[in-house]
Amino acid sequence: MNSAKKTATLFLGALLTILTFPPAAENQMTGARSMELRSSAFQSGADIPRKYTCDGTDLSPPLRWENAPSSTKSFALIADDPDAPVGTWVHWVVYDLPARSSELQEGMPATETFSGGAKQGVNDFRKVGYGGPCPPPGPTHRYFFKLYALDVESQLKPRATKQQLLDAMKGHILAEAQLMGRYGR
Repeated sequence: MNSAKKTATLFLGALLTILTFPPAAENQMTGARSMELRSSAFQSGADIPRKYTCDGTDLSPPLRWENAPSSTKSFALIADDPDAPVGTWVHWVVYDLPARSSELQEGMPATETFSGGAKQGVNDFRKVGYGGPCPPPGPTHRYFFKLYALDVESQLKPRATKQQLLDAMKGHILAEAQLMGRYGR
């Protein structure tokens, strides 16, 4: 077989492999697992306990993650409520969490920075840090905690908004995971 035919055969074989085994299947074949985000306070899809809301002590819930890509340089977290009457309501913005981190403890302080260089942005309550679920009376709302593994640090100063963080993350997201909890009054 001549060189051109060999190259074409190898190319077609590679293309067939890509089409036959999309990335999700490829991850299963190699044993790689998707990044996961969990809380010891509530299961995904379950009710968020009162202590993590404005009706309780308004503590941030404990969050833990695993299976981040090895090339991760930092993490970012956004918590928001898409069911708010005024549109999506931002409850928490955290960024530049070190690549070696794997959790946020319960009751993180409402400070602009954490040890290790992590920063907090401004939520839609116009405060730095976590602002727990506080929906108006009516249907139960969904609260999404979204974790992003990034190939860079954001270079943002403390007090950034969700939109500023989203803009800084464009083209730098290696993986993401989410945890959804519910709360109603």
